[in-house]
Amino acid sequence: MPTHLLAIDQGTTSTRAIVFDGELVPVASAQREFRQIYPRPGWVEHDPEDIWASTVATVSEALARAKLRAADVAALGLANQRETVVVWERATGAPIHNAVVWQDRRTDAVCASLKAEGLESEITRRTGLLLDPYFSATKLGWILDHVEGARAKAEAGELLFGTIDAFLIWRMTGGRRHVTDATNACRTLLYDLATGGFDDGLAATFGVPMAMLPEIADSAGDFGETLPELFGGAIRIAGVAGDQQAATVGQACFAPGMAKITYGTGAFALLHTGDAPVASRNKLLTTVALQLGGRRTFALEGAIFVAGAAVQWLRDGLKLVREAAETDALARAADPGQDVYLVPAFVGLGAPHWDAGARAALIGLTRGTGAAEIARATLESVGYQTRDLIEAMRADWPDAGQVVLRVDGGMAASDWTLQFVADALDAPVDRPAISETTALGAAYLAGLAAGLCPEPDEFSKSWRLDRRFKPAMDAATRERKLAGWADAVERVKTR
Repeated sequence: MPTHLLAIDQGTTSTRAIVFDGELVPVASAQREFRQIYPRPGWVEHDPEDIWASTVATVSEALARAKLRAADVAALGLANQRETVVVWERATGAPIHNAVVWQDRRTDAVCASLKAEGLESEITRRTGLLLDPYFSATKLGWILDHVEGARAKAEAGELLFGTIDAFLIWRMTGGRRHVTDATNACRTLLYDLATGGFDDGLAATFGVPMAMLPEIADSAGDFGETLPELFGGAIRIAGVAGDQQAATVGQACFAPGMAKITYGTGAFALLHTGDAPVASRNKLLTTVALQLGGRRTFALEGAIFVAGAAVQWLRDGLKLVREAAETDALARAADPGQDVYLVPAFVGLGAPHWDAGARAALIGLTRGTGAAEIARATLESVGYQTRDLIEAMRADWPDAGQVVLRVDGGMAASDWTLQFVADALDAPVDRPAISETTALGAAYLAGLAAGLCPEPDEFSKSWRLDRRFKPAMDAATRERKLAGWADAVERVKTR
């Protein structure tokens, strides 16, 4: 019997494939970066063929490194960057345009127009989301309106839409399945939280033909099989979740009141709220945490648009460091007497501000400010933004109480950053022993469907702590620094 599980973690800047054994211990992996395309300021695209090629290559490499064949894999789980839009031809599977990425802001004016019509409150009530270019629907509408003949083809049933999961499943199954899961569907502005399905009225509002939309399924179940020629044999696709929900699974946050934040290109905090959606009064998102056996659980989510991307800016834009890891040492060497703030609103501000027009700023510079102070400000911005999210969550859902935050993602490797997050929150921060929580969550969902993994309550017992970061900053310093951050954010806002 096959005893291994395969996870694909298709992220914003790279694709990873990780092979897990039957105990969910990673045994081999492969990773490939792909091009980031910036046609204009504020526009972000990916070539879907680059994503496809990186997926096939990393799966093949990971299997080879594990010395396994497709027949040794019980099931495949897929986690993906959410909200990114692909439109492709039903007949050929060929994309008609580059993927428009979740970070893209080209539909600012469309969202503003819909808000001016007074539509946002009803859309938010039904979808749990805000009217913002971040989500899929307006990006999909843009493609239909700007690719010649696309709208007519879509209305004739010749084009299909999907977030990255649906596109990859279509390709891996040779076009046999056009399907997404509930955690991805709920991020499109086309999904009604009350009914658990795509909605005709919402689709009409955004000018999206319903025939383009994929089937919605549980996060663990039957998503088809990969074509045998791809990986040397067919592999069952049995788990799918948006990357942030997959990380929530990997962190074993199944119970109401548990919270996690993933620090990647952006940063995303999810607070599990149980069987009923909680409407936010503080511009957080209400989202599906997971759907198993037709039963949905929900979460409040806060999205930070720029976290690790700010460190990339230090490296690639300012050339202050050669490697991201160098920022820890720089931050430690910074002058403690300088309060420098980076508000990393390179593509606007996310939760709880949601100001698409805000732009980044460095505030508090003096003649003595150097690379160390700027690096420290960059890492501190992650802690400040985390504090903003957690405070909004506590205000929306008082049952959250004193949250112990579980963290993961690339920046979770930075001890300095996590210590500052704990200091900013005045609360503990837990880093798990297995850092690849997104891939772990995808593998677990696949293993659950395949009968290799236990039910969530039992799986939760396997979560292991690597290190707990406890707050060490005195209250006066914390309050001074938080007040400076609040002032810096107000300076960059457009409203």
